[in-house]
Amino acid sequence: MLVLVAPGQGAQSPGFLTPWLELPGLADRLAAWSDVAGIDLIAYGTTAGEDEIKDTAVAQPLLVATALASAEALGASPDLLAGHSVGEFAAAALAGVLSAEQALDLVRVRAQAMAKAAAVTETGMTAILGGVKEEVLAALQEHGLTPANINGAGQIVAGGTLEQLAALKEQAPARARLIPLKVAGAFHTSHMASAVTAMRENAAAITPADPRVKLLSNADGQVVAGGADFVERLINQVSNPVRWDSCMATMTELGVTTLIELLPGGTLTGLAKRGMRGVQNVALKTPDDLDAARELIK
Repeated sequence: MLVLVAPGQGAQSPGFLTPWLELPGLADRLAAWSDVAGIDLIAYGTTAGEDEIKDTAVAQPLLVATALASAEALGASPDLLAGHSVGEFAAAALAGVLSAEQALDLVRVRAQAMAKAAAVTETGMTAILGGVKEEVLAALQEHGLTPANINGAGQIVAGGTLEQLAALKEQAPARARLIPLKVAGAFHTSHMASAVTAMRENAAAITPADPRVKLLSNADGQVVAGGADFVERLINQVSNPVRWDSCMATMTELGVTTLIELLPGGTLTGLAKRGMRGVQNVALKTPDDLDAARELIK
């Protein structure tokens, strides 16, 4: 069973799109999507610096567009689709719940609203690697932080104010390593509540279709059969934790044997190597990875 997964914010790096522009038609596709996304996707994916692509209003549409473009270049027919955080919009488009244009328009609104929400209070996110899960969660509660991403494979991401994150660093859970993330706010926490309202207003004009293939939700890792239900979950997910651990558990239960992570790949395949042992995987980082992915699919 083949699953395609789309990464979330923080997976981007300067110039990651450059080698992909050599593929026929890809630059034209991204140029057209730039009008919908409201940013120059090609410029941000090739010449922009790290601080520029860290901007939420840039990173989110860029990630969704490049995931969709790489899926088109791959040309695979998956049995299952999933995305991490904003990657869910790419998964929704690939499943036929939304068109690519609808997904990018909704992501544009999401990104701008989340950037606005993040500007109200100085917030951020820190990855916690290792430690005992119960002790890590207790430490987050003690410091008023939210477990914004429960990623499995010994990784939990905390979201909250910079002061709260600094206090956690001073009293880190035993045997845990803390890594500040390159994001502009505490996503998937109550700090993003205003963005939920903005998204719901924009999504009111969309009539989603039901998924053509199995599609997992970050909310609980379950397969969602209804398109309207999935879009409602996309909206609510902005201020609620991502349960990627549950997504991986469902993939395992369904019998996934092959996992391909769309551009810019690496994060989710890393989690799969630790949390889904025995599953073959390829991360799409450059066009050279397409042949390896197709060979694995065969």
